[in-house]
Amino acid sequence: MHVEHDAPLAQLTTLRLGGPARRLVTAVTDEEIIATVVEADAAGEPLLVIGGGSNLVIGDAGFDGTVLRVATTGFELSGTRLELAAGEVWADAVRRTVEAGLAGIEFLAGIPGSAGATPVQNVGAYGQEVASTVTEVVAYDRRERATVTLSGAECEFSYRHSRFKAEPERYVVLRVRFALEDAAGLSSPVQYAEVARTLGVEAEQRVELRKAYETVLRLRAGKGMVLDPADHDTWSAGSFFTNPVLDPEQRAAFEARLDGRAAPLYPAPGGCTKTSAAWLIDQAGFTKGYGTGPATLSTKHTLALTNRGAATTADLLALAREIRDGVRAAFGVELVNEPVTVGVAL
Repeated sequence: MHVEHDAPLAQLTTLRLGGPARRLVTAVTDEEIIATVVEADAAGEPLLVIGGGSNLVIGDAGFDGTVLRVATTGFELSGTRLELAAGEVWADAVRRTVEAGLAGIEFLAGIPGSAGATPVQNVGAYGQEVASTVTEVVAYDRRERATVTLSGAECEFSYRHSRFKAEPERYVVLRVRFALEDAAGLSSPVQYAEVARTLGVEAEQRVELRKAYETVLRLRAGKGMVLDPADHDTWSAGSFFTNPVLDPEQRAAFEARLDGRAAPLYPAPGGCTKTSAAWLIDQAGFTKGYGTGPATLSTKHTLALTNRGAATTADLLALAREIRDGVRAAFGVELVNEPVTVGVAL
């Protein structure tokens, strides 16, 4: 493993924000990951685990403890069964499954970050989420001081949530196992309306697998959601706010404030309704490119808060608070940040 002191963290995040780590350990094997965690826990040392850094907002003061950068590699495909090491680049792994002719994660193309982070956030996009294909997660359990294997059901997946997110100090993901599908070169059924329109098909239809993959990549790129170092619209944490889920009382209060506007409303579990954070932000007056400082909304997508090259984390959070408070004032709906915050809070 590689150890650095007073190491910059901004370069390890897609936002390019955050102060230094007192100690940065880069681990390339599961054993090195576990050894680093055990050492930090034994010393009572604060520990931050980083994969691809695509879902992190780190404070300008940095992290006064050990940062463990997971850089393990491993892509093992056996029939339709896939096992990924936590440090595998997710976008590359998706591409390789498509090249192998397997469906199941093709609509998650182009999402930045590492494989180990996908079950934590229950990563999803364009009508697909990893909860539908994850069969097992191998993790180090800091409470039990042992390596454990959790079934998909034991991961307790829900919208952008999981057991790992609910207990952030307990588990460190080592490996993720998936059950994919051999659909004779076809994709999973198309679920997302925008994808269906772009492909010219009806919902639930299958299309040629590579066409589905390439279509999603184009859609994401058009929204600044595919990493490009030269494009500041991609210097973001992706969607900064989750789509609000409203109970019946909240939905009624929300609809009373629409003044005839037709808001996107989708069924959600438990008799709830999901609406669009992007729509709320736009309708509250925060349009694409909003902001005059070093942190602004993306010029391509209202859900992405971006670093235009010289921003600080404080700049980004000031913008996030302005948007959150503006949406609350306009619609009575509370936006919740999707990225994990370290040393700061919205």
